[in-house]
Amino acid sequence: MEEDDARANVEKDDVDIFDPRNWRLLSPNMINKLVEQGPKQNSTIKNGPREKYGRRFNNSVFTRILPNIETCDREWLVYSQELDKLFCFCCKLFRKGVPKGGLDSEGFCDWQHVHRSVKQHESSSEHMRCMNTWVEMRQRLKENETIDKVAYGLIEMLEEFDPIVKEHVRRIMNDELNVHYLGHSIQDELIDLLAKKIQLEIIKKIKRAKYYSIILDCTPDISHDEQMTIIVRYVDFDSKIVKVEESFLGFLVVDDTSGKGLFDVTLDELDRLGLDVDDMRGQGYDNGSNMKGKHQGVQRRFLDINPRAFYTPCGCHSLNLILCDMGNTCDKSIEFFGVIQRLYTLFSRSVNRWDIMRQHVKGLTLKPLCTTRWESRVDSVKPIKLYLPDVREALLEVEATDKDTLIQSEAKSLAVNMVSDFEFLVALVIWYEVLSTVNVLSKKLQSEDMVLDVAIQEVNKLIEFFKEYREVGLAKAIDEAKIVASKMGVDPVFPQRRIIRKKKQFDDTSTEPEVLFSPEEDFKVNYFLYIVDQALASIERRFEQYQQYEKLFGFLFPKRLRQLEESLLKSHCHALEDALKYEGKADIDGDELFQELKLFERFLPSRIISPIDALQNLKEGGGVFPNAMIAYRVLLTIPVTVALAERSFSKLKLLKSYLRSTMS
Repeated sequence: MEEDDARANVEKDDVDIFDPRNWRLLSPNMINKLVEQGPKQNSTIKNGPREKYGRRFNNSVFTRILPNIETCDREWLVYSQELDKLFCFCCKLFRKGVPKGGLDSEGFCDWQHVHRSVKQHESSSEHMRCMNTWVEMRQRLKENETIDKVAYGLIEMLEEFDPIVKEHVRRIMNDELNVHYLGHSIQDELIDLLAKKIQLEIIKKIKRAKYYSIILDCTPDISHDEQMTIIVRYVDFDSKIVKVEESFLGFLVVDDTSGKGLFDVTLDELDRLGLDVDDMRGQGYDNGSNMKGKHQGVQRRFLDINPRAFYTPCGCHSLNLILCDMGNTCDKSIEFFGVIQRLYTLFSRSVNRWDIMRQHVKGLTLKPLCTTRWESRVDSVKPIKLYLPDVREALLEVEATDKDTLIQSEAKSLAVNMVSDFEFLVALVIWYEVLSTVNVLSKKLQSEDMVLDVAIQEVNKLIEFFKEYREVGLAKAIDEAKIVASKMGVDPVFPQRRIIRKKKQFDDTSTEPEVLFSPEEDFKVNYFLYIVDQALASIERRFEQYQQYEKLFGFLFPKRLRQLEESLLKSHCHALEDALKYEGKADIDGDELFQELKLFERFLPSRIISPIDALQNLKEGGGVFPNAMIAYRVLLTIPVTVALAERSFSKLKLLKSYLRSTMS
């Protein structure tokens, strides 16, 4: 830092560039100037002042005597009259590494051994390298061929067509501009400054909103560091139109991924950002045990210090787990998805087989099963469901043309025993319908402005879908499967399976008759109803938290508000007051909220159907109902999914690729 300040002073002040004392502080431009003009040797000074032993500098040292008695000038040697020392011009300017002392650093003044030392120095390899650098640079400067010439030429070309560049060059030429921001680290510094400024503005908006929720998620990056993204959700109440915002605040590298470790890192980051934990009104995480754990998870630890930080599991993750429960609930569903994966594996592991598949299946390609995102499995099922006859033809062609007997056997097994099975056709129709429906809901929940009441409505619609599908879904699936079966020449009946009877033990005295089902009834009872009932049970269990919040906040939904009796409305207001009260501090007054909502409901336009519309209407009313506004702000602050956190990981993978895996 001190050297940078000294260099700045050298460039600023009128300093003698020929003085060896200033050479280590010169800028590249001043070094170019010095090399062009050459060193000032002071060779006309015959003798210097005597030292205490009577010895002194003599200019004979500037002349080198060659073995053949001829002489040559040591043009690299410079005498400083002010310091009474000798310096090596090229080594002083271009040396690398640690100086050895003397001619290449602080100067030489041992006049007794001067000739011997100078001779040793000029024959050293480091001196030869510096001499070569000096000579080459002097030649390039003479011919105007320095390494910067191409860049200067480009700038001169841009100057002709860009008035901004032209003005910039003019200011440089007239010494009106000294800072160019062209250093190797300036880009990172500018990005860091921009990031801090943006983060500061986001923090200001959050503090103005007061109430906020945090959304956290973790993923390992390409360097195998665990990265935790932190998202904050809040209601932007200052803008003309009320908006629910979800803002990305950054990535945090975490070493301890336990509930306590993630809690401590998050708490420290919130403190650094100046966000009061007491103002937190929501938490949104995935369904990992370290996040949602009832006793040691992150959500539990935040609830211990702030019971008003309501936790909601990610809706999309919950849907994914519901499908996972359905897919793993019975052997037949596991076998079904195994066939889907086998089809992809067979075609994808050979270019020739993939070409055969593309010739038969136009427009869509087979996709592998995703082991984590079950709702995306609709993309794997879709091409098979829409083009099953063509897929079977492709399998038969592979069987006929492939030279590998194992591939022939696999293709025949899939074509004849699997995709030509009527039970598989019915299952294909069922799973496509279920996956498509859940996938649509998953996409809706991933919206940034998704709020709790809409999420609850959509989940209730999904429950109604499964209840209705339980009654009529199988019949519709069989009818649709029969149409496909007729195109493929498949007998549209469920195959008769061999009945496996359990052998009775000697002490088994049960007399209940064994229940035997027809193949269709067996499919309905042990497959269809099995997965549908599992779906209904999983939805109720995994969205239980949503139902609890509906009981607490549901009376604020405009449709419910219009229908509630005063006694129920009053009890709901007091319940919400209790939920938003902690250690003597309350967000709202229940009695005042009751009076405000009674009046608000009378003047509530029929077009207002959502909480955010209700809050917008309250804002336009000029703050007449402050408790109602606070209640709606808290409701809208509660997160529904962690979709934005997942999106931030997508950007992280683009930024920190394997090419940047070792960068900080």
